[in-house]
Amino acid sequence: MCNPCLHFVGFRDDAYSRAVTIFGMPDFVHRRWDHIAQSDVTDADIVVFANDKDWQRFVNRTPAISFNDSEFF
Repeated sequence: MCNPCLHFVGFRDDAYSRAVTIFGMPDFVHRRWDHIAQSDVTDADIVVFANDKDWQRFVNRTPAISFNDSEFF
């Protein structure tokens, strides 16, 4: 059994710092809730959204134009 990963979705600026203070350093950071973000999440993982409405706004983008958001943090 693997340890659950922590995912942050949609965090920017000071909100990211506050989230790290509360939840700890994330394993993954996603700019938006898209195919790439959803494919990174397993059933055991914890996903924290910056905005409570973000989980409803799935961004339907093809993987060809998505990229690894974690490289920017």
